[in-house]
Amino acid sequence: MLKLLLWLLLLFLCWPLALLALLLWPFVWLISLPLRLIGIGVEGVFALLRALVMLPARLLGGGRQP
Repeated sequence: MLKLLLWLLLLFLCWPLALLALLLWPFVWLISLPLRLIGIGVEGVFALLRALVMLPARLLGGGRQP
């Protein structure tokens, strides 16, 4: 909702720039898509590494309070 209000404000202040932003947004989204996919992959690798590092502690029962 906030993005829509900001775009409407831009449309009111400078309509050519707002229309250009509206037309270019799909291309920006397509260019950023591979970067998001790389980010998801890197996050998965870090989660796997964290799970491997924490595995001995989980096997020994660390973190549980009687």
